[in-house]
Amino acid sequence: MTWRGAAAALLALVLLPGSAAALELVETPFFQERVAKGELPPIGERVPKAPLVADLAGQGREIGRSGGEVVSLVSRARDIRYLSASSYARLVGYTADLKLKPDLLESVEAEDNRVFTFKLRPGHRWSDGHPFTAEDFRFYWEDIATNKELSPAGLPDFLMVDGKPPRFEVIDQQTVRYTWEAPNPRFLPTLAQPRDPFVYRPAHYLKRFHAAYADQAKLEEQAKKQKLKSWAGLFNRLDDMFENSNTELPTLQPWRVMTTAPANRFVFERNPFYHRVDPAGQQLPYVDRVLLDVAAGGLMAAKANSGDADLLFRGLTMADIPILKEGEKAKGFKTLMWPYARGSEIALYPNLTVTDPVWRKLNRDVRFRRALSLGIDRHTLNNSLLFGLGTEGNNTVVRESPLFEDRFRTTWASYDPGEASRLLDEIGLTKRNSAGIRLLPDGRELEIIVETDGESGLVVDGLTLIAEFWREIGVRLFVKPQDRGVLRNRTYAGLTVMVASQGLDLALATAAMPPSELAPLRQDYYSWAKWGQYQETKGASGEPCDIPEARRLIELYREWLSAADPETQNRVWREMLANHAENLWSIGTVGGALQPIVTRNGLKNVPRKAVYSWEPTSMLGVYRIDEFFWERPAGREARRALPFATASARAAARDTNRR
Repeated sequence: MTWRGAAAALLALVLLPGSAAALELVETPFFQERVAKGELPPIGERVPKAPLVADLAGQGREIGRSGGEVVSLVSRARDIRYLSASSYARLVGYTADLKLKPDLLESVEAEDNRVFTFKLRPGHRWSDGHPFTAEDFRFYWEDIATNKELSPAGLPDFLMVDGKPPRFEVIDQQTVRYTWEAPNPRFLPTLAQPRDPFVYRPAHYLKRFHAAYADQAKLEEQAKKQKLKSWAGLFNRLDDMFENSNTELPTLQPWRVMTTAPANRFVFERNPFYHRVDPAGQQLPYVDRVLLDVAAGGLMAAKANSGDADLLFRGLTMADIPILKEGEKAKGFKTLMWPYARGSEIALYPNLTVTDPVWRKLNRDVRFRRALSLGIDRHTLNNSLLFGLGTEGNNTVVRESPLFEDRFRTTWASYDPGEASRLLDEIGLTKRNSAGIRLLPDGRELEIIVETDGESGLVVDGLTLIAEFWREIGVRLFVKPQDRGVLRNRTYAGLTVMVASQGLDLALATAAMPPSELAPLRQDYYSWAKWGQYQETKGASGEPCDIPEARRLIELYREWLSAADPETQNRVWREMLANHAENLWSIGTVGGALQPIVTRNGLKNVPRKAVYSWEPTSMLGVYRIDEFFWERPAGREARRALPFATASARAAARDTNRR
């Protein structure tokens, strides 16, 4: 049947896997005219033969209606990439209750975390209508990942086990398989991360820019015109699955970018071939367009308060809640407050690999780290910084994590300046100057220069308070804000004594998620940068970990990597968390800040209560923003009639239409 010949058919039948009845697919209003003109196939030929049917009832959500657009804000053009995280179409992805399930894939078969067989959805297509098949996986594997010109660093680390890659096989047009000699429990969780590693590519498009499939001389000429060194540079610029900078690159996400930078507004339009549908047979996403307006980062709350956003979360902090609450009634929006799943809003990282020998010895003494922790009045921090709504204690997983135990949060985390002073005396820091500040063994004042990137006012404000608490135990704190790049380089070189930053990223963890953040494996962890360098470079630089309790973390992580069963993974996680609580490799203070989520009245299926994080929730990703819909989408069309209206006129029109 031709696309034009099928144009009149606005309903189609498809048999759902596991369903005794056929689902009646309903043509999307946004595409009806194009279908009628023969520019697009009808709905029955656009969605896979076995689409993913959204379990709306299971989530307590309503069946929605198609139409309308959602406006959000970004602080710079490059930040449009974060829509890739929140759109969250993945080969396998987390559900809201953090269970891994097939998404783009129809099914996954895993044998002992060693053999993974992926079955694609028959009839699934890229946003340009080209079939999504095993060839897209083969092209990535053979022509990108193992191509030295395109991937000079070799395969991504999560694809290597004991230094060996998997055996990749194309079983048939819809099936691929990865086989490792030993378990690789990182594989599926990595595919579900906010930044998708994309182990597939739209081969039909990218082959045009690959030297193995196109005229290399012509490609080199194209690269030269764009001031790139080679065809590989040209390819990598166009192979942009996450950044959303190439409007011609096909996608499998719910919306595709239609605007090329530079621009003040970026338009994302619904993907005609998206693989998800609702139980009523409507193709998702419900919303036709997402509009991302560029606004100065410091104006996010003010613009939201003026009614310039329908959905906004990035760029807002807990400090913005009062002003947002003031504008709710007048501008017709709600400010939801979700707990931010971060180990600690302010964490202190004593540098165990600092080059200064006096500070190295002191930072490595667990009594010193415990004394500093006991010297912090977390209750006052909580009241001053988080309106008393935060969670006081160590830098660890949040209560919503199935791995949480009270002891992980409370060990050595009470306020006890007397015990803190006793521990400092026990270490030998008994001499003081006339101001009561203790002296180091070499006669210097015990003044800790705490360096921070200065991007978070909350961190700087918190350090100011901590300085007052530590003065009581004879420790002086000096805050040194600086550029993040400079801070990291100083830490990597062993020049920082202590760094203040945010805490554990993966604080909403399950045992099936890699505990890599808890072991000295990466140089970007401020407490042990040189140990991380040693691990990342396989001993070429940095220093080997030489503290037994920290080496135990590496052993445990390797145990997790070789695990083929959930029981081992759970045991490893809990021992690593207990190790952190006892040894205070980082010193947590207060967590549980609230993330404001601004949502326009009438935007439905937005969770009233949820947990916010970068990983694993991918910001709003696991809450499926493709299921958000407008209660009265017809009123949204007024925005298109006012493209040159003033900001105030547009706002007034939106207010009228949304009531």
